[in-house]
Amino acid sequence: MDRRAFLTSVKGRSAEPLQVKKSGAFRTSSGLTPYTGVWSRYEVVHLLKRTMFGARPTDISYFLTKTMSQAVDELLSPTAAFPAPPVKDYATTDAATPDLDVAPGTTWIQSINYDGNIQVGRILSLKRWWNGVLLNQDRSIREKMTLFWHNHFATQMTEVAFGNLSYKHVNLLRTSALGNFKQLVKEVTLDPAMLMYLNGVQNRKAAPDENYARELMELFTLGKENNPNYTEADVQVAARVLTGWQIDFTNNTFPAVFNLNRHDTANKQFSSFFGNTVITGRTGSTAGDLELNDLLNMIFAKQLEVSRFMARKLYRFFVYSEIDAAAETNVIEPLALQLRSSNWEIKPALALLFKSEHFYDVINRGAQIKTPLDHVIGYCREWNLAFPDVTTNYADAYGMWNLILTMGVVGQQNIGDPPSVAGWPAYYQIPQYYELWVNTDTLPKRNQFTDGITAVGYAYNNKLLIMDPVGYTKTLKTPADPNALMNEVLDRIYSIALSQQSKDQLKKDFLLSGQEQDYYWTSAWNTYMSDPSNTSNYNIVYVRLVGLYKYFMNLAEYQLM
Repeated sequence: MDRRAFLTSVKGRSAEPLQVKKSGAFRTSSGLTPYTGVWSRYEVVHLLKRTMFGARPTDISYFLTKTMSQAVDELLSPTAAFPAPPVKDYATTDAATPDLDVAPGTTWIQSINYDGNIQVGRILSLKRWWNGVLLNQDRSIREKMTLFWHNHFATQMTEVAFGNLSYKHVNLLRTSALGNFKQLVKEVTLDPAMLMYLNGVQNRKAAPDENYARELMELFTLGKENNPNYTEADVQVAARVLTGWQIDFTNNTFPAVFNLNRHDTANKQFSSFFGNTVITGRTGSTAGDLELNDLLNMIFAKQLEVSRFMARKLYRFFVYSEIDAAAETNVIEPLALQLRSSNWEIKPALALLFKSEHFYDVINRGAQIKTPLDHVIGYCREWNLAFPDVTTNYADAYGMWNLILTMGVVGQQNIGDPPSVAGWPAYYQIPQYYELWVNTDTLPKRNQFTDGITAVGYAYNNKLLIMDPVGYTKTLKTPADPNALMNEVLDRIYSIALSQQSKDQLKKDFLLSGQEQDYYWTSAWNTYMSDPSNTSNYNIVYVRLVGLYKYFMNLAEYQLM
């Protein structure tokens, strides 16, 4: 997106347009040369906002003690245990066959139940849980990469209509998030949720279904922009290779199983794009697996096409939407080469990107509009909102997580249910890309959410989710200094600088209550700190801080990361 246009188009903008030097006709000529510039709060915040959901104050402080290379390495090397699975937080009164084998508050992931109402409850439980996982993510890129793969290998939970399979799918993406791309493609191909979603279970020799074969090439590996490219006949032949896979619903791990009687055992001839490859038809129990291996080996032999396709997907997700000629030459090509040379390992490519001068180039900071999840989850994490402890009160935790799920839906990013197999349009739709996240409907709702939680809170079952502006301000280095206060907060929550003129005006309007001298805030804060139990003293600083923080989040700059 053109963030200058965004900043100038949003009503009430207070920041001056960002001034960045361009190189000729390109945005920037920087590439994947290792970054050797300063490593300050600004670089840390940029890295964290792109690789996690929000930049928590404690995480900023932690990574400031590391070098850039150490920070990237740690983000790419998760050590925390995987999250405990979702639990039964739903009622069973409407179910004809209630899952009596699952006690409330215990996990349902291995319980076999075919009742539609139970599965609706499990899908909602899974979505709430996933939002809770994002809120409580470990200090790594694992959850951001899980979302990347969820968008790349998109499935819709409501279409799969079986929560157990969708959990298994999400767990696969999380487990393999930083592993081998080619291996992940194979695992996704045989993933039960994907077999359901793209009709793999219906794919049989008497009536081959082309749905998954088409998306395997167009959306998952090769893309549709190559010239020449795979043909319609290639899709049809690939569908024959993939015949015979089904799901064993009698096994509580719900594995994919191969049925030779449904498999096309004839030879499969592909086009000249694939070198006229013939995949030999197999018989026997291993026929499906062997032919799938041949199919993937054939596709991944198109190394340039696959590597460039994936390099662009990673770039658009983590750096910027548009790829000009300079970015293609200086970033995409070497990134694609890294994928090929590492035999499709994802982690080395990400390390190369996140340690590069291009990633930290000032023109790539604040260049994305926050996704709804980055906005909502980031808000909760950056302002240290306290949610109920799921280990002691699962019902309240899931109830609060449901608010976060709802706000994602309102913002048009319903986790678990991207709008199509292509994922969310903001990641691929030319020319708008990220601009699709913000419109006359979604932007006011973003502001309503931050305004409401900051000033009033959200009540659920006699629990209140609300920002503590005074408590948050106490964590700052010099909260009695209004200038230092504003600078530290803005450095945490903004990706681009607010103009000094704007900061001076906001300081006057809120912290100084319209006065000119800084001591109007300093005196109020010190008076409060001298007697924190005094309600009057507390209310004076509380009202000023609530107004200031709400305004920060209503500015256009807050929508950028």
